[in-house]
Amino acid sequence: MENEIQTFLSDIKKINLRIKEYLDKNQVISKLKSIEEKMLQANFWQDKEKSKKTLKEKKLLEEISSSHLNIESELKDAGELFELANSENNHEILSDLKINLKNLKKTVKQNEIKCFLSNEADSLDTYIEIHAGAGGTESQDWAQMLRRMYVKWAERKKFKVGLISEHTGDEAGIKSSTIKIEGDYVFGWLKKESGIHRLVRISPFDSGARRHTSFASIWIYPLVNEDIKIDIQEKDLRIDTYRSSGAGGQHVNTTDSAVRITHLPTKIVVQCQNERSQHKNKETCMNMLKARLYDYEIKKKEEESQNTESIKSEIGWGHQIRSYVLQPYQLVKDNRTNFESTSPEKVLDGEIDEFLEQSLYNLND
Repeated sequence: MENEIQTFLSDIKKINLRIKEYLDKNQVISKLKSIEEKMLQANFWQDKEKSKKTLKEKKLLEEISSSHLNIESELKDAGELFELANSENNHEILSDLKINLKNLKKTVKQNEIKCFLSNEADSLDTYIEIHAGAGGTESQDWAQMLRRMYVKWAERKKFKVGLISEHTGDEAGIKSSTIKIEGDYVFGWLKKESGIHRLVRISPFDSGARRHTSFASIWIYPLVNEDIKIDIQEKDLRIDTYRSSGAGGQHVNTTDSAVRITHLPTKIVVQCQNERSQHKNKETCMNMLKARLYDYEIKKKEEESQNTESIKSEIGWGHQIRSYVLQPYQLVKDNRTNFESTSPEKVLDGEIDEFLEQSLYNLND
């Protein structure tokens, strides 16, 4: 037990030191003072969007810095208690201390993850595009399962979810869907989810109860705000209107209100059909296009655009970032971090935080 406690103490100390390096490198204390000074200015609250963004940044920086100080204090107390309990051979105190340190390690790791959410786009809301791969009903059902997973995750976080567009499958599921999620640091949390997701299961659509493998692609990009300027030329756009598709009934539009915009230089396509007004759908499309172009430029700067586009172009073998196996065994495995879960039903019900955290750790190794 003594060795385990010493390991916990050492691990927590190392992580908290990395957080201190982040705080010092990014001059967090002086940033907070600067934000507080800005908030005292008479015109601070006039621009609601800008003030909202500033308050969000302040909240995150305060959480990181205050948690760092609290952990530093708890670590010192734990170290002293360990020395005392160990010298007196008090196993009851040592047992309680081990449990407390295990929880403290979880807290300090969560605090470190917040440090990873400090890039320019991380605080933004996000769009999620879901596309079924080849395989008809099987893949379309899988695409719908993935959409449900992200919606459930967002609901657990008390985030706001909106449907932008959807093309339903011929028999079940969806061919494609775009949803918008609004909440604190949504893009930062989900940015590494882009890629191919693979499902292995006994097909509910196969009368022979055979095992099937299905693929679907996920595409994550940030919902940009007015502070980010993206130049879009009218001559570079092709705008098409079409009739909205849906499950049928009185709520399906009978006019050509759905809008599709193609950005010719990059071949980026966005579409929206959630509003009855063509004007509103076009406005949403333009916002989505702005977001996609911003994401495209980020990837270009990181020299990842070629790799990303090649991944998106082929929804099948060899490109999957995560596998979800329901038969013949139960396992969800991330192919980039090697993180695993033997509870796929929980993962598909939106419990994906551990996968997201591991991706963030991997990104910052």
